[in-house]
Amino acid sequence: MKKIIYLFLLISSFTFAQKQNLKKEILDITKNKNATVAVSINSFEDQFNLNINGDKKLPMLSVFKFHIALAVLNVVDEGKLSLNQNIFIKKSELLENTWSPIREKYPEGNIEMPLRELIKYTVAQSDNNGCDLLLRLIGGTETVQKFINGKGIKNFQIKANEEEMHQSYQMMYKNFTTTNSANDLLKKFYNGEAVSKNSTDFLIKIMIETTTGTNKIVAQLPKETQVAHKTGSSGKNDKGLTIAENDIAIIKLPNGKHYAISVFVSDSMESESTNTKMIADISKIVFDYFSKK
Repeated sequence: MKKIIYLFLLISSFTFAQKQNLKKEILDITKNKNATVAVSINSFEDQFNLNINGDKKLPMLSVFKFHIALAVLNVVDEGKLSLNQNIFIKKSELLENTWSPIREKYPEGNIEMPLRELIKYTVAQSDNNGCDLLLRLIGGTETVQKFINGKGIKNFQIKANEEEMHQSYQMMYKNFTTTNSANDLLKKFYNGEAVSKNSTDFLIKIMIETTTGTNKIVAQLPKETQVAHKTGSSGKNDKGLTIAENDIAIIKLPNGKHYAISVFVSDSMESESTNTKMIADISKIVFDYFSKK
């Protein structure tokens, strides 16, 4: 019995030391950077968790499109919408001076698009016009707030749509989450506790097909790695400040296990390449840590 207790304590001590080393490696990456960096890591099968500034409320930017997509899919699950129904998109809804692959493909608008395609544009390609179309379809940001809170997620707020966020940098701070909360939602989503299995499978596939943020969480991972993620980016304001450079993800390891990682870089005076490299470097050392466990 004493040998078993000793072995347990030895393993626990070794695991704690490994965890502390990982935390130190992350802090080394963010050291001396003129930015606030928050990181949350949660393994799904092994109950591992680690965070740095994980309770700080930080602006989400386009990460909120994940939350919006979940709220839309909840309405689909309720039978009030169908993924196959066509949504009419007016030209007046395809705003200029905003990121919109939909507008680039259909500059004259006045088209019908299946809801499933609209969600894909909004999440996988981070279309801003598509985002606001989805919000109007379900009743606005209040619907998303109520749905996410109903899943037990705290420290989350959504008050502004994309059009409003483009009016001033101050509006970008209206939508916030903590990285701990982001990971909590990712885990509930993965476990099928957010939307139905069909909706979960549908959205995970879209997130795996995400084309934005190739210089962030996915950048240094092996190409065959399955990464379901959603990015967010503010660009720089006229004072050279980056409000947010974000990425949240569910990553599948070679051994079949999964973990969630959320990395937010906020209020940064560093260059875009420095901000995104911090996210990529953190992602790489976390992946290596789990791969070697």
